[in-house]
Amino acid sequence: MSSCLAEAGRSACGLDPGKFSAHGLRSGYLTEAANLGIPLPEAMQQSQHRSLTQAAAYYNNPNRKRGRAARLIV
Repeated sequence: MSSCLAEAGRSACGLDPGKFSAHGLRSGYLTEAANLGIPLPEAMQQSQHRSLTQAAAYYNNPNRKRGRAARLIV
């Protein structure tokens, strides 16, 4: 994951650096880890977050996409 975070790395991984930021990839990774039920400490090993507080802020509640507010979008 970390090799794709730099702009050159995002290009090498086939991602348009103008559409995918390093921040978005890291926070999106933690959100998807939460959706898949991966424990936060395990996800942090991959995302290389050092701060539990910061990582927890990105580890969004996976139930949010199944809640009443999410159904308004469909």
